[in-house]
Amino acid sequence: MARDKKAARATPSKAGKGRAAALWGASIVVAGLLAWGFAHDPGHRPRRPPQDDLVQIDIVMPDAGSPPVDVTTGLPRLTEGDRTLMGSPWHIAVSGARDEAAAHAAIERAFDEVARLEALLSEWQPGSEISRVNAAAGRSPVRVGPELMTCVKASLEVARWSDGAFDITWAALRGLWDFGPNSRQIPPTLDEVRAKLPLWNYRNLVVDEAASTLFLREPAMAIGLGGVAKGYALDRMAEILDAAGLHDFMLYGGGQVLVGGKRGDRGWRVGIQHPRSPERYFAFVEVEGPASVSTSGDYEHTWEHAGRRYHHILDPRTGFPSEKSASVTVISPSGLWADAVDTAVFILGPQRGLEALARAPGGPHEGIVVDPELRLSATPGTERRLVMRATLDAEHRLGDWVDDDTATGVVPPLPPRAESPATTGAVR
Repeated sequence: MARDKKAARATPSKAGKGRAAALWGASIVVAGLLAWGFAHDPGHRPRRPPQDDLVQIDIVMPDAGSPPVDVTTGLPRLTEGDRTLMGSPWHIAVSGARDEAAAHAAIERAFDEVARLEALLSEWQPGSEISRVNAAAGRSPVRVGPELMTCVKASLEVARWSDGAFDITWAALRGLWDFGPNSRQIPPTLDEVRAKLPLWNYRNLVVDEAASTLFLREPAMAIGLGGVAKGYALDRMAEILDAAGLHDFMLYGGGQVLVGGKRGDRGWRVGIQHPRSPERYFAFVEVEGPASVSTSGDYEHTWEHAGRRYHHILDPRTGFPSEKSASVTVISPSGLWADAVDTAVFILGPQRGLEALARAPGGPHEGIVVDPELRLSATPGTERRLVMRATLDAEHRLGDWVDDDTATGVVPPLPPRAESPATTGAVR
């Protein structure tokens, strides 16, 4: 687990024949997720649609009960804002706000809340609550506020459910692994990892709810919330927008999407990035809020050494990067749960992870997994929601790209994978 899983990149979209161009609006790829409705990156220009796709759009003033409409897309107008927080870009898009000034004020309050949470939850800030807990490891409990307590309690629920696949005490190994921009890109030795591995144990994190304290039993233990803090912050942003009467929105933070309501008369469209062609997406899914879509992938924060590729999602059983998944996307009711559960499923692998999702805390969850051989699996029923941008062969491997005009159907029927029973929900 790492503090920042993803990066943003714009990508094009095209309207179907006989309809207005750019009906889907601007788009943005975010670490495994492509979410329609965001502002676009001028560094990557969308393709122009063919001329026979262009039609005259009449400007019609909405009545008093209708939201303002963007005449270039035919969809409700977006009110947007951006800020860099928690070391990542964040974006808010509110659909159909009738009072632009009030919407912008609510957007700024939502960003301010993330900044406040960062000061409490970031282990990279020496004065944060979590840094004080880490500094007192092996010595004494530390009193914390409700924000950190909420994140830790949820993290421990996911740890117990996943038998430790997700475990915030991973941070004891931080000095051994470095996937930052200035990394020396040299893995630790097996002996170095083995010496630290006993410190990676969520059972040695003691929670006293009555006293509001956290205690790490062993010296040199540490916790890190890279797998939950951004998801929790997205939930808090959504609460602020809802309280302001803004119920239709899409939020992006640290590579994770959270949506509220709808985008006009349909859901929000979120794409899933191809793990071996990160500049493209292999499918999209349409979701209505409240829902969060979060992806963990082995293609972000990665480097090679001596011919072997290393990434930032570590397996607590080995202390080395997990090798069972290439990409995991989870659709959940909230950001906090989606953020933690997708990491656990990534480490558990396609079969065990998807089977376990039905029992995961914070559900119901849906899951989409691409394994290292690019075979696609999903929870039962989820495959029917996917609109593919890549073909699948008889073993469910991602194949060639399909053009926009043929990317309108759901996943084609395929026989189930022989090594995976139907309960895993393999796409077919």
